[in-house]
Amino acid sequence: MPLTLTLAATLLAPTAAATPETFDERSAAASTERGDRRSTTTPTLVARATLSADVLADGPPSGALATPANGRQGPFPGQVVPGFSGMVDAGDGTFWALPDNGFGTKANSADFLLRVYRVTPQWQTADGGPGALELGEHLSLSDPHRHVDFPIVNDATPDRLLTGADFDVESIVRAPDGTFWIGEEFGPFVLHVDSGGALLAPPVPLPDAKSPQNPYLAPGETARLRASNGFEALAGSPDGKYLYPITEGAFVDDPDQRRRTVYQLDTRTGEYTGRTWAYQTDRAANVVGDAFMTSRHELLVVERDNFDGPASVTKRVYGIDLRHRERDGYLEKTLVLDALKIANPDGIGAGDGYGTGDPFAFPVQSFETVVRLADGRLLIANDNNYPGNAARVPGTPDDTEVALVELRRARPEQPGEITVVGHRGASGYRPEHTLAAYETAILQCADYIEPDLVSTKDGVLVARHENEIGGTTDVATRPEFADRRVTKTIDGAAITGWFTEDFTLAELRTLRAKERIPATRPANTAFDGLYEIPTLDEVLDLARRSTTCDGQPVGVYPETKHPTYFDSIGLSLEEPLVAELKAARLDGRRAPVIVQSFETGNLRELDRMTGVRLAQLVNCSGAPYDLVAAGDPRTYADLVTRTGLREIARYADGVGLCKDVMIPRDTDGTLGQPTRVIDDAHRAGLVVHGWTFRAENQFLPADLRSSADPAAYGDLASEIRAFVDAGMDGLFSDHPDLAVAAVG
Repeated sequence: MPLTLTLAATLLAPTAAATPETFDERSAAASTERGDRRSTTTPTLVARATLSADVLADGPPSGALATPANGRQGPFPGQVVPGFSGMVDAGDGTFWALPDNGFGTKANSADFLLRVYRVTPQWQTADGGPGALELGEHLSLSDPHRHVDFPIVNDATPDRLLTGADFDVESIVRAPDGTFWIGEEFGPFVLHVDSGGALLAPPVPLPDAKSPQNPYLAPGETARLRASNGFEALAGSPDGKYLYPITEGAFVDDPDQRRRTVYQLDTRTGEYTGRTWAYQTDRAANVVGDAFMTSRHELLVVERDNFDGPASVTKRVYGIDLRHRERDGYLEKTLVLDALKIANPDGIGAGDGYGTGDPFAFPVQSFETVVRLADGRLLIANDNNYPGNAARVPGTPDDTEVALVELRRARPEQPGEITVVGHRGASGYRPEHTLAAYETAILQCADYIEPDLVSTKDGVLVARHENEIGGTTDVATRPEFADRRVTKTIDGAAITGWFTEDFTLAELRTLRAKERIPATRPANTAFDGLYEIPTLDEVLDLARRSTTCDGQPVGVYPETKHPTYFDSIGLSLEEPLVAELKAARLDGRRAPVIVQSFETGNLRELDRMTGVRLAQLVNCSGAPYDLVAAGDPRTYADLVTRTGLREIARYADGVGLCKDVMIPRDTDGTLGQPTRVIDDAHRAGLVVHGWTFRAENQFLPADLRSSADPAAYGDLASEIRAFVDAGMDGLFSDHPDLAVAAVG
């Protein structure tokens, strides 16, 4: 049976209909008779407007203590407008826009006045336009009625204008009566102000947590929230009765640092109702940047990382329904928009820096605004952390950007006949086995992403090509782990270095990935030191919350590394792998999962344990180590005889073949003639995937190299086409974009 997926992708985004549908209704509407494929959406940029990072609004100088960056240093002769952390549709083509506390901390933002600006986009669209954001009137947040009972900067003045040293305002909701509710982070508090910006009541504190900046934090009391982890996101129910603030970060004492808490606050009483929900981020360091309620139960949630520019991994809008939880109790998440890949067929904003082509990306650090307009389009915007962010043009402060994205529904293209697997992610472009590499592979239209699996000391499966991590992490620079450098025998070979099984997951989390072959891929070294080692759980979550370019679920192709060795030290890989797949609901025969191994025994074991498809890996030389350890004389060459392939078909669905097994190279290094292995595998009922296809000359046949430079790109497309012409069904590639282009 073919390994290529034929499952239908669910509809992942709101339509552009004026009457909003629920996520369930959309899924039902998109579904057709069994066997038919569902519709998908293509997020498409339709309008954009920007406000210069250096624009100053009227008012006293600001930024005297701001951290200098990108050639800018305060004080600035007016009020800086450091991007927008929240926006509200005013319904007349204008928007109310809320900057945050100014310059990032209490200590440096006392001269920044908290305001809500009225802005008017002069959109750039397919028909042209200036693409400018007009800054209009503003509301000054203030406390003239003395609802705040702790000292504020302007305590002694009649207006008591609020500053960035008093509150860190981050999110805004407009009530039906024209007043505003604002979420902030120093408390965290929820503030209620009138239509002119004056506080109507004392700040509403979160009952079960304080941040380190909370003015009521008692001496010796431990803050349960880290600094700036309060209410970055605040959504309001359409009827105005409830607010839903969401913690930006995890509680310090929470054993699951991926958990974020959704609260419910009754606007009629100004008190929390006691109802909460748990939202799980894709990784622990990710934050919830904004939220917008689209119905009584459904919210759009911005989830982002703290990277910007090419380093960005997560800039997403997910849909959640408060009625729907997964088995583990977390809210189900449905991808609505990956802001790192927005179609831009009209070239809107092209030439404005990194990510402004087609596709258009929103790779800003602080993606902190999402608003769904009445016509179904999504407005997204950024806080530019002036003057610190420079995602678009290095060395130049980011402008404030506001973009309109239309979610265009269409029938997806038929999946390609040739399966493309992102080998260790898109390892030609990002350090291998990082979420950045996997996300890049997804953006480049890979059908599957491939995590190699090894175990930690405490039995957690993580993604590393080998259990020795000296070459793929910065562990060698960490003096606290110097004594863990040892020599071990792995699959009969003596290896010296640092090994995952000698580290707990918590210890591994302190390490950062680096490029494994820096001489070959020097561009990847720009990302050294940025990314953590991901767990299998995180990789599965990324895949199941993503879609391929043809609207299918992203597949996962995990490889169990050294299973005999790990069995010998009491850290069996099979049981935790099967448990993780089951927890992610990826354990059925039709699940987009293929498990692979160079050994045979653990695949036979997995065949009895799980319904997912299996693939026997075959190297160009040598023998499966489990056979070697058992004294079995069979080699990989024996496995690819007709008899051997028929035996593999008893427990596996496919084979992953070293390229030379399919088409060996001649003595001069050029590509030779195909062997009979592919045909024999097909006769045995096995699908054939080949590895590994890389673009650099040193990995290519001599006749397909572009020059003598081993790191320069050669003719990868011709190599791939030769193997496809020989009958290969799929391939592993470090360069998924080039592989997808080659196979059409």
